[in-house]
Amino acid sequence: MNKHLNRNILRMSTMYVPTLKEDPSDADIPSAKLLTRAGMIRKEAAGLYSFLPLGLRVLRKIENIVREEMDSHGGEELLMPFVQSADLWRQSGRWGAYGEEMMTMRDRHDNEFCLGPTAEEVITDLVKNELRSYKDLPKNLYHIQLKFRDERRPRFGLLRSREFIMKDAYSFDKDQEGLEVNYQLMRDAYSRMCERMGMEYRIVQADPGEIGGNGTEEFMTLAETGEAELVYCDCGYAADVEVGECHPNPVGYVGDTMEKIATPGLHTIEELADFLGIEADGTVKAFSGKDKEGAIWVLFVPGNYEVNEDKAAHVVRGFEPLTDEEMKDAGLVKGSMGPVGLPEGVRICADDSLRDVERWIVGANEEGYHLLGAKQGEDFTVDAWGDLCTVVAGDACPCCGKPLQAARGIEVGQIFKLGTKYSEAMGALFMDEDGTEKPFIMGCYGVGVSRCMAAAVEQSHDDMGIIWPVGIAPAHVAVIPLSTKPDEVTEAAEDVAAKLAAAGLEVCIDDRDERAGVKFADNDLIGWPAQVVIGKRGLAAGTVEVKNRKTGEKTDVAVDDVVSFVESLL
Repeated sequence: MNKHLNRNILRMSTMYVPTLKEDPSDADIPSAKLLTRAGMIRKEAAGLYSFLPLGLRVLRKIENIVREEMDSHGGEELLMPFVQSADLWRQSGRWGAYGEEMMTMRDRHDNEFCLGPTAEEVITDLVKNELRSYKDLPKNLYHIQLKFRDERRPRFGLLRSREFIMKDAYSFDKDQEGLEVNYQLMRDAYSRMCERMGMEYRIVQADPGEIGGNGTEEFMTLAETGEAELVYCDCGYAADVEVGECHPNPVGYVGDTMEKIATPGLHTIEELADFLGIEADGTVKAFSGKDKEGAIWVLFVPGNYEVNEDKAAHVVRGFEPLTDEEMKDAGLVKGSMGPVGLPEGVRICADDSLRDVERWIVGANEEGYHLLGAKQGEDFTVDAWGDLCTVVAGDACPCCGKPLQAARGIEVGQIFKLGTKYSEAMGALFMDEDGTEKPFIMGCYGVGVSRCMAAAVEQSHDDMGIIWPVGIAPAHVAVIPLSTKPDEVTEAAEDVAAKLAAAGLEVCIDDRDERAGVKFADNDLIGWPAQVVIGKRGLAAGTVEVKNRKTGEKTDVAVDDVVSFVESLL
């Protein structure tokens, strides 16, 4: 049989794998650089990518892992449209609320549509006409589909692209107890997915954002280049800094009266604290913004913390920071804001930790001046209280009290307890056992399939290239003959490749007419988990060299033992 007809063996001589020696100029993180150089993806436009044959093999393996875990944890696969009707989004109330990331269009009949950024509306509309009784529940339906979000600044390659592949699942239950069961099943399934993809990950408390609901967790792969910040503790607690619990211990001003002092040229908390000879936690920091109605707010937190805008949006609905121009128009003095003497109509919101701090050191709302000892309840009144601070490493763990540690991560999945947010808005009802109609209790569960591909590379690479985890590698082992013409070396390479394939391993043979150095560089760049190097010198001794790509360790192995050795290595 013609050796090229062996479908179980990939061949570099015939594959479309356009590797590059140099990093692309517009790639900003390792995964974007390496996936491009390894001939796995190509950028077509900002945030839009083509997946080349080897990249698609990785993508399909990730999809299969996701599919197998979903199916084994109660999911049923379907496929919903990528183009979605605006009418459905209007029913849920999200057509205007989702924002500029939604790509909209009109057809020839002037009907409005969007390129789906998610599918809560479509699935809810689908089941409300089909699932009519409690006897039809529970259900967990999922699909693996393109999504589109018109990112303002697409960056980080596949991690922040406009078009991407996502698995999104939706559960439907008759009560909260059923939702908890489905949620835990998905939590277990997602853990299994991450483990099978070879990822080091943490499950962290998160913010539901535009999806909504009353409980959510993210699955974060740990990576230095991760765009998300998280805190964690050895006791098991972990949270995205957007929602991480924070318990500051601010120090109040010791004095009986409020005093106005000159602070010329001081505009930061650090400068003020140095000037006063105190620590930053003895001061109070101000931050300005507006709510969804346009009302102006000034937020106050202990001086050694930063305002968390995501938390602030839960206290001051629709919170958005003011620009310098907006601050000026509102009569606010940047670098010297305080709660005493604010312009009329400006409201005050403060972090919960300041409730028991009677006197504050704050700006005087006058350039070059601050107040020592502004008294809460006498000199000013707080309109709203809430958790406003961004948690940082060293803060006390809310579970055990030990100092929290910090890390960066890449979100690869998120699970939500939606409750009745969509079912009530869209009239998705079922008949319960007592004969009454009730809204479905829903859950939502998403995995960024294409994002997982990039996250794996971010977590596992070196200076030479990608180091694929075995479960998602484009193939398990590369066979590299150090010969460019038919001889005993190429014959031995074909034989070894055939035996590895017969043992059930995925094999790629580098049969190109290239120098050994080119082959070694490309195979390290592509990142096959194992490499079998075959040369005349080794064959004379009855051995081949096997390289573990992850550790770089090279071992001389008897030709007859190469299959069992590679199997044990993998």
